Amino acid sequence: MTIQVDLGGPLRPSDLLAAREPITVTTGPAVRERMAAARVFLDKALGDDRAVYGATTGFGALVGYAGRTDQRDQADNTLAHLGAGQGPDLDPALVRAALLVRAWSLAQGVSGASPHVVDALTAMLATTFTPAVPRFGSVGASGDLIPLGAAAQALRGRGHAYVDGERLEAAEALRRTGIKPLTLDGRDALALVNGTSLTTAALALAQAGVRRSHRSAQLLTCLLADQLGCDPQFLDPRLIGRFHHPGVSAVAASMRATLDGCVPSGERPLQEPYSIRCSPQLLGAAEDALRYVDNVVEADLGGVSDNPLLFPDDDAVVHGGNFFGQPASFAADLLTIVEAQVGNLVERQLDLLVDPHRNGGLPPMLAAGPGRQHGLQGVQLASTALIAEIRRDATPASMQSLPTNLHNQDVVPFGTQAALRALDQAGLLRLLCGSLALGLRQAAHVGARRPSSHGCETLLAALEQAVPPIDPDRPLEADVHICARTVEDIEISLISGS
Repeated sequence: MTIQVDLGGPLRPSDLLAAREPITVTTGPAVRERMAAARVFLDKALGDDRAVYGATTGFGALVGYAGRTDQRDQADNTLAHLGAGQGPDLDPALVRAALLVRAWSLAQGVSGASPHVVDALTAMLATTFTPAVPRFGSVGASGDLIPLGAAAQALRGRGHAYVDGERLEAAEALRRTGIKPLTLDGRDALALVNGTSLTTAALALAQAGVRRSHRSAQLLTCLLADQLGCDPQFLDPRLIGRFHHPGVSAVAASMRATLDGCVPSGERPLQEPYSIRCSPQLLGAAEDALRYVDNVVEADLGGVSDNPLLFPDDDAVVHGGNFFGQPASFAADLLTIVEAQVGNLVERQLDLLVDPHRNGGLPPMLAAGPGRQHGLQGVQLASTALIAEIRRDATPASMQSLPTNLHNQDVVPFGTQAALRALDQAGLLRLLCGSLALGLRQAAHVGARRPSSHGCETLLAALEQAVPPIDPDRPLEADVHICARTVEDIEISLISGS
């Protein structure tokens, strides 16, 4: 079923996730009326010889100079000088999400963009056409200029684009999908590029991925504790209530629901290692941080990122900095810290699980025949490499400001870098969760006890159905992905206790 998104309503992270495939994007009469009104007002302002950045002026540090008099010429001028991106192409799914965000922002009717620009974006999103956009070039201020410039050029038939996953000359890609090349004037061109839509999309997609892994980590921690025979008193509501952090209380309640019915073996130490005993405090702090990021994503998706903004009712063209992606930059850096610490937890839990001195006597590396077989040894090595990669990239980007553009952009947030990195690391965190899930499945094969709680037994049964035991050794890269997906598919119903 094709997803439908109405630009007259709120934009949600789920809409961005759906945009990886063709979607139907609609603009109702109210959207078209407000865009048309802003366009009429823009024409009036230009007729009155008002200064309107990007329409009558040069760009960035050259704002003090007159722009080109022909507005189509001005559009060429806008986009040509931004053709400086480098590096590999971004994931087409991310590019499509970014252009959905841009369409929503323009549809609010305060940018002065022509209605046909939004029509072109919605027509593109209904097909598999996706501009080829280079990764490097944005500093997350004055909008994601260079990446969005590449997207705008592709819609004009310049540069490259993907159709059904095939990289083509943009003109050929337009022809194959039946999309007409986009025509622009100076204000249209600037409105397409002068916002942080790529940063917003990357942050929203990263947040969605980390949310899934955060829930997976809760479930897997419960299954680990149950299989080892741990006493679940570390989740006692009296204990947790005295800690007085809302995220910790919420996570502990979810974990208690999953572990409901768990019976301790009586053979474990009085106090478990921190990777089990302190898991609700760690994952709960992550929950509080994720709630902050949720709020930033919601605000970004509900805001207009552009300059200048037009207010016809007030007869005003207002110039300012609504293209400055500092909120998303702070949020993305916080998200990367969450990824690193949740990843640390999951990797340490896997290390505990494969260690016969701490796992209750299970064979080393959970090998079915140690020496003749090696069980999780390769997966654990890879997990160590994954968490090292996440930790190495956890230095905040939002504090790395460098002046550029003749000091017109003398402070920049680097939100694009922060958000793209958070999105990268979300994928690695997912693999760490998949690795632990595979280990828990193997533990059941080599002698771990069956879970005593219904929720954990349900999860283990799903993992056992998804992948066979490691006996004998085999390549496991695909199994890690399968296990990650299995936990994601089952986790919502288990965490809610339904």
